[in-house]
Amino acid sequence: MHTFSEGNYDVIVVGAGHAGCEAALAAARLGMNTAMLTLNLDGIAFLACNPSIGGTAKGHLVREIDALGGEMAKNADKTALQIRMLNEGKGEAVQSLRCQCDKNAYHAEMKRTLENTENLHIVQGECVKILTENGRACGIETAYGGIFYAKAVILATGVYLNAETITGELRQKSGPNGFAPANRLTESLIGLGFNVRRFKTGTPARLDGRTVNLEKCSRQRGESGITPFSFLDGEPIESVRDCFITYTNDRTHGIILNNLDRSPLYNGDITSAGPRYCPSIETKVVRFSDKERHQIFLEPEGADTNEIYVQGMSSSMPHDIQKEMYRSVTGLENCEIMRYAYAIEYDCIDTLDILPTLEFKKVEGIYCAGQINGTSGYEEAAAQGLIAGINAAFKIMKKPPFILGRDEAYIGVLIDDLVTKGTEEPYRMMTSRAEYSIALRQDTADFRLTPKIFGTGLCSSERKEKFEKRQKLYRDALGVLDGRADYAVAEKFAEDYGISGDMRGATYADLVRRGAKLGDICGAFGILTGFPDDVIKTAEGTVKYEGYLSKTRAQIERAKKLEEKVLPKDINYSAIEGLRLEAREKLERVRPVTLGQAGRISGVNPADITVLMVYLAMNK
Repeated sequence: MHTFSEGNYDVIVVGAGHAGCEAALAAARLGMNTAMLTLNLDGIAFLACNPSIGGTAKGHLVREIDALGGEMAKNADKTALQIRMLNEGKGEAVQSLRCQCDKNAYHAEMKRTLENTENLHIVQGECVKILTENGRACGIETAYGGIFYAKAVILATGVYLNAETITGELRQKSGPNGFAPANRLTESLIGLGFNVRRFKTGTPARLDGRTVNLEKCSRQRGESGITPFSFLDGEPIESVRDCFITYTNDRTHGIILNNLDRSPLYNGDITSAGPRYCPSIETKVVRFSDKERHQIFLEPEGADTNEIYVQGMSSSMPHDIQKEMYRSVTGLENCEIMRYAYAIEYDCIDTLDILPTLEFKKVEGIYCAGQINGTSGYEEAAAQGLIAGINAAFKIMKKPPFILGRDEAYIGVLIDDLVTKGTEEPYRMMTSRAEYSIALRQDTADFRLTPKIFGTGLCSSERKEKFEKRQKLYRDALGVLDGRADYAVAEKFAEDYGISGDMRGATYADLVRRGAKLGDICGAFGILTGFPDDVIKTAEGTVKYEGYLSKTRAQIERAKKLEEKVLPKDINYSAIEGLRLEAREKLERVRPVTLGQAGRISGVNPADITVLMVYLAMNK
């Protein structure tokens, strides 16, 4: 193959999914001359599965991406069809925004943003090789022989590496939605020392909405006046489309169970690990055989199409079984399938091979983000892409690495889990994974993270101005809540509200902690008039959970002492007496950066950490 130069860049991003878009935008906004290579321009920011952004824990990630100058939140706000706050009946720490987006509009808006970003060049093509020189990346080669020279390469290949779709007896080389796969890059990665494994995911059918009887289904309306994802967007989002709920039944389950011999998941055709928290309908019916029905959500794909996404019924069954299976569901008796469901297998890497910066340990200048790291979900991918883009740029600029702690962000939890524990199945972010979740509420993401990007191209003057205004209002609101409530009004309010105890000297914050809603307090006492709703809600959450927050901050401070103890890069764990054999093997494999990270490695126990502390003290 004749090769030729496609130009010299600071950063080259391979892939234009949600990880690739955030990586390219971050690098370009930080002043890097950036190129983004994609197999197909029509696949930019493509919502290959459900056209939704956010959800439990995922909504936290979206807010954090926005707080750090990313694009996902703004793009979701622009293209929202329906938005809801999940878990409103639970504590603020687990409440998360979820937005049903217009699939085509989401792609178009992100493509428009990329095309109009300075320092960013987008080109269609397939990367087949990572080029290196003296142990570090120096560029990539395309299938057409084009050479992109670069100081850093970010791999955001999604599910396209050696991708194969499986539907019944048919297995074919294909990426999602019929897009072409990337068949030649894996060989280059293996040659560089990556440990490659095979994962699997899937998607349900899309139905012609004209053939679905929605009258038989339960309507799920969106909410109005909801604060948007992005801290930059001031106007509340209005929901313009409804979703619907229906259920499987005995007939559905019978069709599945009677045809398991034709299911690739059960006849041995699919052996790779799939997402535990988003199983196929076949898996749900088999695994939860005691359940009489499974909930199904019917969600719009966009404002310009009749296609309906059938959430909860992903499958790899043959087409004839799929048609019978879907038509057994209430409301879908006469449905016509526009796109059949399929499973997809793809190559990804072992994340124990990468650093907390997402840089590959064995070759400098190669960063990995998104589903190549074994994660599942648009939000997880975008978060990694943003961090990879920042770190690639910072390294070129000779700035310290940008690493978020588990106590600072869900993004920190996500990346630390990947590089410390690894994953044997597609990883999904959940609130239960964050031990400091009470301190990581979605509404405080800007307070926690935006100051970290001050003075960089990721923080516009508009963002800084809005942040400082919101922070001042928040602090002012907390000051008001610390004020003493009028005794007579407080006595009457407490009586009406059913709050017991003496009201002498009670503050408005005390009333919140005793169970009163801040909105009711504001109405009764005439306080916080003119304050934005989002500021009032954030102040209320802080006051309500102050006791828990104090305990959490104390835990964080204790944990930081271990995080501050940096482990030497050349430490020989095999030579440290007192370490158990399993601990030696795991420590050598992961090569943790700090003592705190070492303590989170599976197979390393507190006694091993004590041995390491003694070793460090003796060897200074």
